Amino acid sequence: MTFKFNNAYINETATVTGPYESAGPLGKYFDLCYKDLYFGEKNWEEAEVKLVTSAINILKKKSGVEADVLIGGDLLNQIVASNYAMEEVKGSFIGIYAACATSTLGLILGASLIDGGFASNVITFTSSHNTSAEKQYRYPVEYGGPKHKTTTFTSTGSAAALLSNVKSDIKLESGTIGKVIDSSIYDVSNMGAVMAIAAADTIYKHLKDTGRDIGYYDLILTGDLGIYGQKILKEYMHSEYNIDLKNYNDTGVMLYDLKTQPVYAGASGPVCAPLVTYGFIFDEMRKGKYKKVLLAATGALMSPVMVNHKLSIPAISHAVSLEVML
Repeated sequence: MTFKFNNAYINETATVTGPYESAGPLGKYFDLCYKDLYFGEKNWEEAEVKLVTSAINILKKKSGVEADVLIGGDLLNQIVASNYAMEEVKGSFIGIYAACATSTLGLILGASLIDGGFASNVITFTSSHNTSAEKQYRYPVEYGGPKHKTTTFTSTGSAAALLSNVKSDIKLESGTIGKVIDSSIYDVSNMGAVMAIAAADTIYKHLKDTGRDIGYYDLILTGDLGIYGQKILKEYMHSEYNIDLKNYNDTGVMLYDLKTQPVYAGASGPVCAPLVTYGFIFDEMRKGKYKKVLLAATGALMSPVMVNHKLSIPAISHAVSLEVML
């Protein structure tokens, strides 16, 4: 299902990261970079809570706006990073979960509230933390477990965006809600392969719903397939839909320097796509390099319990069309 929005704009954004992200090629585009993974807190989970509150507080300071409602989620069980952060923020809150596709789902829901006249200002946000995610989904990093080359590296950070009906230079033109797709993959170390077909389905659905050719967009972005999932997506789009993704990149490939940083197949995590988009991509759009960008965030709906039951891992992708209004 694709929604077209008439009056939904991204007025301001805020990005907060950890040390790996700040040391990567896009480090200069982030608002705040912490030098270690604790951020002055006692444990990884509370550190992630601090990421969320930091991003929202920066966004409020930059925009000077109090939102009617906040929409967000994270990777942790019961989205606790978001829930505990909202206890401090004290705003009306809608908690959501779409794994690493949470950012685009939040943007679609926020734009729907604004375009429907139910809210004037909406803050959407998400977060992930490398060590809190690894502890929950695989093994604590301190165990030193070996990883496969197809493994992606959960990014650490939080990203927030202010949506409103006030015209700005970035318009959220439309959004496509994806569907859950199971590619019969059981490997928890190959999330790119798990999510690639879901991304393809959503991109194709968006183009079909809107009647657009792939060339309508100056750039197609996915997040967070990594180098192997990126290749699968390109091959699948060509073989299944006869679509060549020439104007394409993956935010999981862009966030880190894959040659010098120990991040395996690239970045992952709900914050991966918005960190790259809200910082670097928006800057490029404002400079005139891109006028129309389709961002299809991707999420592996992985549960350790279900994996231990020997079930395959389903995935989903939600996409938003972003247009520069200069």
